[in-house]
Amino acid sequence: MLSYRHSYHAGNHADVLKHLVLVQLLRYMAQKDKPFWVIDTHAGAGMYALDSEHATKLSEHEGGISRLWARDDLPPAVADYVAEVRNLNTDGNLRSYPGSPWLAQRALRDQDRLRLFELHSTDHRTLASYFGHYGKQAIVYADDGFATLKALLPPPSKRALVLIDPSYELREDYSCVAATLKEALERFATGTYAVWHPFLPKPEARFLPQKLRALKCENWLHVTLSVRGPSSDGFGMHGSGMFIINPPWTLATTLKETMPWLTAALAEDKDASFTLDLQSN
Repeated sequence: MLSYRHSYHAGNHADVLKHLVLVQLLRYMAQKDKPFWVIDTHAGAGMYALDSEHATKLSEHEGGISRLWARDDLPPAVADYVAEVRNLNTDGNLRSYPGSPWLAQRALRDQDRLRLFELHSTDHRTLASYFGHYGKQAIVYADDGFATLKALLPPPSKRALVLIDPSYELREDYSCVAATLKEALERFATGTYAVWHPFLPKPEARFLPQKLRALKCENWLHVTLSVRGPSSDGFGMHGSGMFIINPPWTLATTLKETMPWLTAALAEDKDASFTLDLQSN
């Protein structure tokens, strides 16, 4: 039984990192006239009300998007991301937060395609209600994105951005990420793959980046953000990372310019930090 609901965590520091990077990837994909696909293996509900019962229970957005909302000194990449959130809050009040599907749909042109997977029955219904009217451009599947991704690769356009962002609620999610990526690269080696992963006090979480770096890919970028040091009781997520295979050549420079500012803006203690590593052929 799947119990994870992203509505409890929408707009937190991990979403800020994930969606800032996602917006940059989408911008780059749309620079060429040739069509591209966006495939989201764990799409969630699509968008979230920050004044809902779920969101207000933890109010995690207060340590994420809310810290950026009223600032007038945003670096370009952060400003680009925040502008997308503003497009969902046209009256200037931060009440709603866009999930990855919403951000992806905003970036698509008529020739591009969006394929969304979500197994949680409630979130799937919500997702389908948002995207069901787009016809063949956006299709929502009530399927396991890990298992079904291979059927979509390679896409007809031979250009795709694949977002892999499971809840990591299940221990096997960590091994599934690495196995799914390995198989995907065998079928479609030139695709861009973006994997979000949490910083949690579990061996599986600590070793996942190492497993991703061991995959047969020549070009990758790994950015992480910790907003605080690990808690003394060993509980809680203090940071997260994005591992991108076949990243745009511009992304490393953008993140080098952005991450020091973002780390300072979201820091919760003196141990806040970021890392940025890459490999290119």
